[in-house]
Amino acid sequence: MSIEKSINDVITAKLAEGIIEKLVAENLEKCINKALENLMGSYGDITKVIEDKIKAVMIKQLEGYDYSEYIVKLDAVLTEILKHTALDHKKMLDNFKKLMTDREFPKVVKLTDVFEEFKKYVAKAIDTSNLEVNTDDRPSYEWVSVTMDVEYEDKRSWSNFQNARVIFECEKDENLNLELRISKFREYPWHASMDVDTSIKSLRNLDEFKIYLLKLGQDRTDIEIDVSSLEDEVEPEAEPEASFS
Repeated sequence: MSIEKSINDVITAKLAEGIIEKLVAENLEKCINKALENLMGSYGDITKVIEDKIKAVMIKQLEGYDYSEYIVKLDAVLTEILKHTALDHKKMLDNFKKLMTDREFPKVVKLTDVFEEFKKYVAKAIDTSNLEVNTDDRPSYEWVSVTMDVEYEDKRSWSNFQNARVIFECEKDENLNLELRISKFREYPWHASMDVDTSIKSLRNLDEFKIYLLKLGQDRTDIEIDVSSLEDEVEPEAEPEASFS
């Protein structure tokens, strides 16, 4: 039996059972999330081939089905879903690509290395509206102070786990502040755990530094606490517009 015939038989049977009425309100958003996760999985070209095959058969089969009795329910559900999925598609897809594309990490990443990534992030992303402008040689924004501190959480005497927070702060832009949770089991290496919402509706809000931290956790990269505190200054990449008086 061909894959087309199998798909047709399954769809026909499920539609006859009223599966749309049962599931559309409860699972449509979940299906969209799952479909996107699968499409961005590790199957590559195989996923694309299967997707095209199934789509061709399903469109033909579903176009002829009478959905009139589900219009009211579908309208309400789709309206709610569109509130969460009407995103800037380019930004969303770019972040998907960054999350799913392998980045070469060394086996061990030092906190000083992570701090350098934070400094790059601040230089690109800082809000310059409240920064002073220097006009000595060429117009430029003032340098901003950034810090990194490790705060260890109290450990129970009976626990084999140790937890800590790595706090990154920018003096001139609190919106760039964040923390990275790290933990270890007994004498094993520290590993990262970034508490970030990666649902569809928040993908466009992920920045490069958060994606970097997420991938550190995904790859189970060993974290070396080579310093407990760091401070430095960063020059913003943006340049003030020249003014003539």
